[in-house]
Amino acid sequence: MDASLGNLFARSALDTAARSTKPPRYKCGISKACPEKHFAFKMASGAANVVGPKICLEDNVLMSGVKNNVGRGINVALVNGKTGEVLDTKYFDMWGGDVAPFIEFLKSIQDGTIVLMGTYDDGATKLNDEARRLIAELGSTSITTLAFRDNWVFCGGKGIKTKSPFEQHIKNNKDTNKYEGWPEVVEMEGCIPQKQD
Repeated sequence: MDASLGNLFARSALDTAARSTKPPRYKCGISKACPEKHFAFKMASGAANVVGPKICLEDNVLMSGVKNNVGRGINVALVNGKTGEVLDTKYFDMWGGDVAPFIEFLKSIQDGTIVLMGTYDDGATKLNDEARRLIAELGSTSITTLAFRDNWVFCGGKGIKTKSPFEQHIKNNKDTNKYEGWPEVVEMEGCIPQKQD
C-alpha cells in the first residue's frame, strides 16, 4: 500500500512539472499579455468565399462564422474605447450590395469608438472615394489601394489623430494566391490602448 501511495505522489509531482512547462494562454490566444489599460485583440480575414472572418476582443469572439454574424464584403465590429463593450457588429456586401448604407454607418460612428474590420470574399468592388476617405479617417492607410478580392484586416478608431499600426493587407494576385482566385488568410493580433479621458 505504501508503494502505490508513493507512486501516486511521484506521478502528481511529474504531472505538475509537465503542466508548468505548458505556455501560458493569453486573451484571444495572442502571443503575449497586454499591458494594463489595453484591450487584447486577434482577427483574421475570410478564407476565399468559404470561411468567414473572425474578430476577437478581450477573449470575446465578436464576429465569426460559428456565431453566424459575418458575410461577404466588409465585416465591422464597433467597441467602446473606454470600456471595451461591444456597440455593434455588421457586415456590408461590397460585391452585390450598395455602398450607401455602409457610408451612413461609417458617418454614425462616435468619437472614441474602436473600429475592427475584416474582409470576406470581396470587400472592395463597390467601395467609392467617400467610403475610402471615411475609413482612412479611422486610421487606415491600405484602404486607398484595397481592390477586388484582396484580404484586409484593420483596427482603428474614430477621432484617431495618427495612422493605425494595426493593419494587414494581401493583394489578390493570380500568380501568388493560395486559393484559386483568392490570396491567403491575413491574421493580426495586438494590444489596443484603452481610451483615456
